[in-house]
Amino acid sequence: MPFFAPRPAVEPNRNAALSPLFLALLALLVMLASAHAAPGPARGGLTLRGPAGTAPVEALQLATDIGVDVSGPTARATVTQAFRNTTADWVEGIYVYPLPEDAAVDGMKLVVGTRVIVADIRERAAAKRAYEAAKAAGQSAALTAQERPNIFTNAVANIGPGETVLVQITYQQTIPVSGEMRTLCLPLVVAPRYNPAPSSVDAVSLDGVAEAARDPVPDRARISPPVLDPALSPPTNPVAVTVRLQAGFAVGAVQSATHAIRVTETGPEARTITLAAGVVPADRDLELTWSPAPSRVPDLGLFRETVAGRTYLLAAVNPPAIETDAAARPARDVTFVIDNSGSMSGASMRQAKAGLLAGLGRLTSQDRFNVIRFDDTWDALHPEPVPATPAALAEAERFVAALEARGGTEMLAPLKAALADPHPEDGRVRQVVFLTDGAVGDEERIFAAIHANLGRTRLFMVSLGSAPNGHLMRHAAEIGRGSFTEIRDLAQVGDRTRALYEKLESPAVTDLTATFSVPGVAVTPGALPDLYRGEPLVFAARLPGASEGTVTVSGRVGGRTWTRTLPLAEAGAGAGISKIWARSRIGETETARITGRLGGDAADATILALALEHGLTTRLTSLVAIDATPRRAPGTPPVAADLPLNLPAGWDFAKVFGTDRPAVAPADDGAARIVPIRADGAAIDLPQTGAGILAQLGLGLLLALLGLLLGVGLRRSGRSVGDAR
Repeated sequence: MPFFAPRPAVEPNRNAALSPLFLALLALLVMLASAHAAPGPARGGLTLRGPAGTAPVEALQLATDIGVDVSGPTARATVTQAFRNTTADWVEGIYVYPLPEDAAVDGMKLVVGTRVIVADIRERAAAKRAYEAAKAAGQSAALTAQERPNIFTNAVANIGPGETVLVQITYQQTIPVSGEMRTLCLPLVVAPRYNPAPSSVDAVSLDGVAEAARDPVPDRARISPPVLDPALSPPTNPVAVTVRLQAGFAVGAVQSATHAIRVTETGPEARTITLAAGVVPADRDLELTWSPAPSRVPDLGLFRETVAGRTYLLAAVNPPAIETDAAARPARDVTFVIDNSGSMSGASMRQAKAGLLAGLGRLTSQDRFNVIRFDDTWDALHPEPVPATPAALAEAERFVAALEARGGTEMLAPLKAALADPHPEDGRVRQVVFLTDGAVGDEERIFAAIHANLGRTRLFMVSLGSAPNGHLMRHAAEIGRGSFTEIRDLAQVGDRTRALYEKLESPAVTDLTATFSVPGVAVTPGALPDLYRGEPLVFAARLPGASEGTVTVSGRVGGRTWTRTLPLAEAGAGAGISKIWARSRIGETETARITGRLGGDAADATILALALEHGLTTRLTSLVAIDATPRRAPGTPPVAADLPLNLPAGWDFAKVFGTDRPAVAPADDGAARIVPIRADGAAIDLPQTGAGILAQLGLGLLLALLGLLLGVGLRRSGRSVGDAR
């Protein structure tokens, strides 16, 4: 079942005249691009839709440059996206891109020529009105809007003919910790989402009240950009990345399972990480992991930041490790749910099968289990969990081995079936392990169903593939009071599933509380989650004044009470903690709205106030940048544009979209697909992120200029020799 119909193929504009200097520079940049891009030169870009009756043309996406500064438990990222309008028209560019699901997006700049326009945060509707007015008036403008916590849309108005523009986004996030491993994930591509069709009949809400049928994904058009067919077009959207790591402890191994990287040691606690290829196509997420040097494991603690007279704290505390006594393990009912929809074809399906089989192999004779598979239909191996006998396990292994990826991703029905508890009085521990890439657009409906049907069950989400939906996976695990495991490569299955199943077999840390000795402290999340083996307790807090007094964290683990008290005065300095606190508070409020614990109007009022106070992009707020000077002449309408994205690595285009769907593929006319970042013949004042691609372009310009001067000199020398003869 297709996700959406991609737009038709487009033709590039061939009328631009190139100077000798530009040709020399272009040739050098093509060689650089060919050396760095794989498997072919990066190409593709904005698909420009002209007035009725005119042929579409192509404007080139230039590059994405990502710079990340990691300081202990937090990261500050700058994403600079540059693209060039190669047409003779004034263009409005619209593109969809991913960010981490917990990113606190707080800044945007628009660079046009030598002008740098800094964005303001406004209520979403007001920002949209201001942007549309600026577009109509011929002013340069940019609008950044959140469609999901991990999907954003940029619209850039009035890009002049032959002009290059930059849009720079900044955000703050925390660094997840599991055991000793720290992980930084940089999403690079929005995977196509399966969007369930609207119901044709009236539905019944969670509280039993009948309501009119409605679209489960009302914004489907905004999260469904066109996608290139890799069989017809090489990957596009080249990306360069630089991560500057200040770990706060002696660093051991720095690794990536997704990309080849180059690691440079800049100190015992510091590393600089870049992509070994320099530039790569944006067709999979980038994952970086690092651990402390042996015997140098840090004791996680408190970090603080003071903003506007208030102190913001970020706490990361390790509960004590409790070894599991195999004889004392409780009897469990474990239901495995495996996604075999079309988006799971290839590597994702192999990862899912390996992960599920690893779970079956750890079951004991006292456990019961079941297996549910789903695409746009679903089947359960048994009506309810059965004892884990050798015969039953062998049958389950055959069931899993026979699965093939196909069809759509109807997740709601199998989720409800897995959470159904036919014997709530039997006292067994109920666990659901859900293996999927999460490529759906109806996340809120999934979250509401988990809240309504969870009961005593605990939900453990396992994300798979090169570009999973982290927002769905992480938030579903939070509501399901379980944990979230990411598997991006088949080589990770063994270690990461072993860690997951050890969590399922170990006692959880429950009844967690954080008590401050000073009044008026706002903690987020308000209800601290259960923790599983290897997980630290992480929460943020806002204090009304200076950081003084103590915070006491307590809970129960393995039937024992555990308590730890930390002096607030010993908190280390941190950056961006206020925005992390506000982003977490906003997420908590959204959950309360989705699950019906807070009314929509009250939730929106809280979210809007927090977003405006802290300058954050949310469902209700957007960043808008407007140049005061009109540039496009009245009566010259702009052409709208959508940026096609790569299909995530490992996906099968035909299984996602069907074989009768047209593909989006730029025509191959031999033209260069990476061009210099210049506008109207003048260099752009580039916002610096420190990654390699902008420096390469500058070096290319210098070398091209030297080459041109050398060539002119040789020609003159040749003419002089001829004249002498």
